[in-house]
Amino acid sequence: MSEANQPEPKTHLYLIRHAQAIVNVEPTIVGKSGDFGLTELGIQQAERLRDRLAATGEIAADVLIASTYRRASQTAEIITPALGLDIIYDDEVQEFRIGDEVDGMSITEFEAKYPPLDIAREPFRPIAPGAENWPQFMLRVGTALDRISRQHQGKTVVIVTHGGFVDGSFVYFFGLPSMKLPPAWLLTENTSITQWEQDNRRGHERWRLIRYNDDLHVRDIGATQPVDWHLLRPDPVTDEPAAPLPTEPAKVGEE
Repeated sequence: MSEANQPEPKTHLYLIRHAQAIVNVEPTIVGKSGDFGLTELGIQQAERLRDRLAATGEIAADVLIASTYRRASQTAEIITPALGLDIIYDDEVQEFRIGDEVDGMSITEFEAKYPPLDIAREPFRPIAPGAENWPQFMLRVGTALDRISRQHQGKTVVIVTHGGFVDGSFVYFFGLPSMKLPPAWLLTENTSITQWEQDNRRGHERWRLIRYNDDLHVRDIGATQPVDWHLLRPDPVTDEPAAPLPTEPAKVGEE
């Protein structure tokens, strides 16, 4: 195949939710300043992901991006050795922004000070002064994904981010309504991998979901026999042509 007929390299986006954070186990309203990072279990989860990626080599990343919230940046710092990349910190891949006024506030204090909000009924109303509303959050997610995929077109990009951002990727890539909550909820697990692939066949850009919520690396935590990820590393690809299947007609010149 001539260089002119070579297909364009595909863009791969791997969205990784941060590991379990202190804010995941304590009833707190947290943005950036109230984020104190990962729990001990969260550190273990991130280390499991690092070991998996180092052993399998399944993500040959060109770019590593992380949210500037501590729970995401700490997760990225732990897995960095497996990818061999410097971290690019990006504010635009943060979680839903709740505003400085309530950052770090306990749930009890928050509920006593602010009226309850049903986002499904009032998607344009923020939860507190300075917070994003749902459509603003979805616009930020879509804008960030568009910018990153264009800036790093044809490359493999890992983004260490948040569950809400992963949710927003489905709204963006599937073209779901962004002015209100989607009709179905996702439950994105800590350190899980979500993979999107850009496909430019047939003359127009499309995105495909390759996998969602892949957190196999944490399922052996506490098990007597942990997974040996080296055993799952694929064999090197050879340049030898594959023989046609018995039911596959041979090409001209291969009879």
